[in-house]
Amino acid sequence: MNEKVQFLIDYFSVSMSEPKSELSFADEYQLTVAVILSAQCTDKRVNMVTPKLFEAYPDFNSLSLATQEDVFKFIKSCTYPNSKSKHLIALAKVLKEKYDCILPTVRDELEKLPGIGRKTANVISAIAFNQPYFAVDTHVFRVSNRLGIVNASTPLECERQLELQFDKSIIPDAHHWILLHGRYCCHARKPDCANCKLATICDFFLASSGTKSY
Repeated sequence: MNEKVQFLIDYFSVSMSEPKSELSFADEYQLTVAVILSAQCTDKRVNMVTPKLFEAYPDFNSLSLATQEDVFKFIKSCTYPNSKSKHLIALAKVLKEKYDCILPTVRDELEKLPGIGRKTANVISAIAFNQPYFAVDTHVFRVSNRLGIVNASTPLECERQLELQFDKSIIPDAHHWILLHGRYCCHARKPDCANCKLATICDFFLASSGTKSY
């Protein structure tokens, strides 16, 4: 483990000792639906639409019986409601037909399901099953490269490099640390370097300030 990663762990272990997703969910079903809805959409917006959706469809079985029009009316304020409603129903039907409405715990199996790509599968695996997979969204990709703990040109490269940097037991927490840091401090256009507690180890900040690299 390099010094930058250890610095990050030491800092967030104190400042964010119990990190968690900002999506609201009560079980694996709700988590899966919320993560699918969160693609290119804010967690805040997703949390606004899911309560009524979950009231109408409390599990995969009930969701499998819905029509696309039924689901659409609940999620229409999210991004891409047409495709997401279609994917959610298709997912529920596959789970009902092949998995007895039980979400598989193996990432490769999750990735085969409608509406679930690698990032979504990693999020579900890490949060629901505490498995050591690093979900890389735009925040994680940006912050990891700016800090210099990875040198990656694609999300997959970033994921693989991060999983080599962190101990498996801490990966689920580390994902949230980096994601939330990107969401609230290391913004894409105007990173708040002046108030960033990681600035002293950040390649982006050190380069822009003319300071010697960490």
